[in-house]
Amino acid sequence: MGNPVPVELSSSSVLLGLLALSSLFYNAASTTYWRDILVLKQLKLGIDPDSVSPGSCISSWDFSHDPCDTLFSDKFTCGFTCDTLPFPSQVSRVTEIALDQATYSGTISSISWNLPLLRSLDLSGNNFSGPIPASLSNLTRLTRLILSTNSLSGPIPDSLSRLTHLQDLLLDANALTGPIPPSFSELLNLKRLDIQGNQLTGELPDLSPLTSLNSLDCSHNSFSGQLPPNLPPSLLEISMRNNNLGGPLPLKIGKLPFLQVLDLSYNQLSGSVPPSFFTHPSLQQLSLSYNNLTSVEVPTGLGTQSGLIAIDLSNNHLTGLLPGFMGLMPKLSALSLENNTFMGMIPTQYAFKAVWPQPGIAPFQRLLLGGNFIYGPIPDPLMKLHPGSSLISLVNNCLLVCPNTLFFCQGANQKSLLDCRNNIGPVIP
Repeated sequence: MGNPVPVELSSSSVLLGLLALSSLFYNAASTTYWRDILVLKQLKLGIDPDSVSPGSCISSWDFSHDPCDTLFSDKFTCGFTCDTLPFPSQVSRVTEIALDQATYSGTISSISWNLPLLRSLDLSGNNFSGPIPASLSNLTRLTRLILSTNSLSGPIPDSLSRLTHLQDLLLDANALTGPIPPSFSELLNLKRLDIQGNQLTGELPDLSPLTSLNSLDCSHNSFSGQLPPNLPPSLLEISMRNNNLGGPLPLKIGKLPFLQVLDLSYNQLSGSVPPSFFTHPSLQQLSLSYNNLTSVEVPTGLGTQSGLIAIDLSNNHLTGLLPGFMGLMPKLSALSLENNTFMGMIPTQYAFKAVWPQPGIAPFQRLLLGGNFIYGPIPDPLMKLHPGSSLISLVNNCLLVCPNTLFFCQGANQKSLLDCRNNIGPVIP
């Protein structure tokens, strides 16, 4: 057998071969998976063409080009993110969809949502209508679902509870109806749940198994019944304002170890404010205004260990003397007790905290006591305050003298002598 004849390759042929080979690898690495393209097409088809403005993300979606291979192109400029799978596949997959807030209108219910590698879906700030599709449960790796500020309607599908990797679920500012699915207690990785600004009804379900939940916002709905007796201990913020919640305040809420913000205003809560709310070391903001609360319980230690910065108990049915211990709370700078039926004199603790706080003690920057039955003289320290130094209101009370020349007496007169006598009794001469 003879020796093989050597083949001579010109430098130009070698270069062409390398270019062809590199082109082959480049095309393979930049090809978007066909099913992902199908979902992107479905999303665009569901959008009313008249709502697509020039320069918006959707206006650049031209499917004659590869969606994930447009780095130096004016096609597919925004709206989603791709990742390339490792060798040998090197197929590009859609891992995030985040449309611009361009007031797109249309529906999302006819989309298959067959994107198994999608981690984040954000369609917020648009005008999508119709129901939330059950097919979203196909997004099994989803960690963020943000459908805020649209016109979505109908119930929250129970199938969303299958998205067990979800960390952020934001459905706020839509027109959703019905209850929160009880199966939401299965979303064990959830950190933030925002469903405020809908038309949701029913009682709040037990969410105590969600031990990673940090933020819960159910405000501006029509939830009824009592507050859940148990809530996740991980909560930092709770907002349930403007609902139809009634009954007493659960004692356990004041014992959630990391709670910083609690807003239960504009409900029908009754009974007393537990003392644990005023001894909580991390609670900073407490808003219980516009309820039917009748009393404030004095805490052991008079709240001197409290971390509260702002308290709003206005527009309730609170009676008795003004809670003097609140003038001893070291970080409290905003206190509103307006429009209740408190009586008695203004505590000297309030006056000193507003004018001459002790070192390390926050002064009152906002002290609203109007609309009660407070009587007697105005404490001398308050008379030394100048307009603009702080926001203080003592209007609509039974004070002996409160002329309009004093800034904290401006805005409304004191109550009539007859009204004060009828509510306070012989204390008023």
